[in-house]
Amino acid sequence: MRRLILISSRANLLPPFQFQTLTTTAVTERPPPPPPPPPPDEATVRQTLLSFNNDWKQALEFFDWVEESHSHCNFRHSSDTFNLMLDILAKFFEFDLCWHLIRRMHSRASSPPNHTTCRVMFKRYVSAHLVQDAIDTFHRLGEFNLKDHTSFSHLIDALCEYKHVVEAQDLVFSKDTPVDAIGNTKIHNMVLRGWFKLGWWSKCNEFWEEMDRKGVQKDLHSYSIYMDILCKGGKPWKAVKLFKEVKRKGFQLDVVVYNILIRAIGLSEGVHFSIRVFREMKELGINPTVVTYNTLIRLLCDCYRHKEALALLRTMARDGCHPTAISYHCFFASMEKPKQILAMFDDMIESGVRPSMDTYVMLLNKFGRWGFLRPVFMVWNRMEQLGCSPDAAAYNALIDALVDKGLIDMARKYDEEMLAKGLSPKPRKELGTKLLGGESADLLDSSSQSTIQTHNVPLV
Repeated sequence: MRRLILISSRANLLPPFQFQTLTTTAVTERPPPPPPPPPPDEATVRQTLLSFNNDWKQALEFFDWVEESHSHCNFRHSSDTFNLMLDILAKFFEFDLCWHLIRRMHSRASSPPNHTTCRVMFKRYVSAHLVQDAIDTFHRLGEFNLKDHTSFSHLIDALCEYKHVVEAQDLVFSKDTPVDAIGNTKIHNMVLRGWFKLGWWSKCNEFWEEMDRKGVQKDLHSYSIYMDILCKGGKPWKAVKLFKEVKRKGFQLDVVVYNILIRAIGLSEGVHFSIRVFREMKELGINPTVVTYNTLIRLLCDCYRHKEALALLRTMARDGCHPTAISYHCFFASMEKPKQILAMFDDMIESGVRPSMDTYVMLLNKFGRWGFLRPVFMVWNRMEQLGCSPDAAAYNALIDALVDKGLIDMARKYDEEMLAKGLSPKPRKELGTKLLGGESADLLDSSSQSTIQTHNVPLV
């Protein structure tokens, strides 16, 4: 009996022992190596770079990493992704790094510098008011076989876009210009648009008449620019009159000139006349664009006709137009209740429209100006959740709201965060930052400072 029990006990111990041995053997076997990751999609790379648009160090780190980590599948950045990285670097005045990237592009046959590269550099130099550097860049383009009329047009366009139209005009009509500007309609349109950007209405009128004296053949784009000048210059009825002249001249009308007409006639005669023009345009077979709808939505919102504007927003898709961030900006600008604005903001995100940085800055400024901190932080937290890196304007809007409420410690924290990212904060006396004169502002008494939790901000 005792022997039988012993045999039975050994029998019970055997299966676990066998199972443990098998398990150990299976663990010691090395699993097969995972397959190498597939090459990244260019659209994904672009979207990731755009998410780092306000943090050039992280953007550059990702830019280099994605190429090095996928070298096994011969992934190389295209000219498009190089140009996007250039734009981010130049935004933070990292022009030396930009030229390093351009030389990298030039060394590769698959991603050489192109005219978009030139346009990015011109735009960033001129927006930083480094006009001479932009002109010097044009002269350097001979190294890359890009010193031609197209690049010169990009240079003039950048100068006019960023209100350096005086320099553009001097460059265009000088003896050394590589483009024959006499009678060149495209160049004259750029200069006319430059005066428009500058808001110098009398100079716009003078240049318009000068084009006639020079015998410049005005095209539909010329008339569209001048109609816009009249509309923005406070004379929308003259823009409507000019449109009638354009029709008499027999131009083939397009959606651009109709968009300006809808805006002009809405300002001069009322939004119901704009809707009538909108229907007329569609009957002529001219398809509306997003700009068309945004113009009508803005006119309706300016009259506080939000229900009609919202109905128009819902019907855009039927014409193949999808709302943009600007479509929602029209609502945000005219609404006066925080809950209504936040509901519209949530609707914007849920409908698949990605807020732009201008969206966040607009809402932060509006709520901060009203003194409502809770919606300020709701917008800020949503921005971070969506992976957007705040720019200087967003930081300044948040800091201003905190300073107005006396939350100096928290404001100083975000001010220091700005500096760490290479962004330029505004000089503020409350924070003791340097003023323009170089003198240090007085600090507030530390006893009056207080801190606040992001999730517990009163709506007052």
